[in-house]
Amino acid sequence: MLQVRNLTRRFGENTAVDNVSFTIPSGKMTGFVGANGAGKTTTMRMIMGVLTAHAGDVLVDGRPITAADRATFGYMPEERGLYPKQPILDQLIYLGQLHRMTASDARAQAEELLERFQLGGRGKDKLESLSLGNQQRVQIAASLLHRPSVLILDEPFSGLDPVAVDSMVELLRDRTDQGVPVLFSSHQLDLVDRLCDNLVVLQQGRLVASGSGDDLRAKAPRRHRLSVSPDAGWVREEKGVTVIDVAGQEAVLELENDDAAQHLLAAAMARGSVQEFSRIRPSLSEIYREVSQ
Repeated sequence: MLQVRNLTRRFGENTAVDNVSFTIPSGKMTGFVGANGAGKTTTMRMIMGVLTAHAGDVLVDGRPITAADRATFGYMPEERGLYPKQPILDQLIYLGQLHRMTASDARAQAEELLERFQLGGRGKDKLESLSLGNQQRVQIAASLLHRPSVLILDEPFSGLDPVAVDSMVELLRDRTDQGVPVLFSSHQLDLVDRLCDNLVVLQQGRLVASGSGDDLRAKAPRRHRLSVSPDAGWVREEKGVTVIDVAGQEAVLELENDDAAQHLLAAAMARGSVQEFSRIRPSLSEIYREVSQ
């Protein structure tokens, strides 16, 4: 398990990350979201030791992180860091050796990853000869090559086509099934909602939400969908009810408590037929939008 505790980083007068704390559980995917400039990349760089924190700590299994720990991590920066004029396989083998893999083990792992990304026949090609999406696949392969103990990925899905996204998802699930904690940032909220067990939301350098999907949904407003006949306009007069939207026979409502829900349902049945009365389960992307307002 990886813990970020009270991390702070300033650039001159600007506090880019302000007293941020969250946990990346083992075997779970944690989505890291926020607007541009929210502090996500700076936080990842502090976790990796690329930037020094002005305050706070990073812990691994409850103890302070070391350089030896970070050497076992897989890190993919947002900016590509590979060599454009070098053959793909050669540089992956080189990077594996930097992680103390043997050349033969690095080659085997690199060839397997390239095959999974539909790049099996491109190992001798120079990186610059690939499309930007395929270069991104190679960058991802580089971060996974040495079987990392933790994965920190900054916008890993950027530029990937749907087939590559599916391959990437499969690889990440392989790693989490082995107990690897994964933190990845993304602006693609549909992917975050599809993949993540946990969510961390930054806004202007501050943490505004974190936790499992179930925990965050439990804290979300109690919204229900009501579908009635003949018309739902009367819900505006009900106590304990905040109307989010009414359109003809359907309404989306925010209810104060269970009593308000029961009174509303009884009133609806007294007025006519009820086709639907159900709790709306918010997506993680909806929770992100809610806490970021």
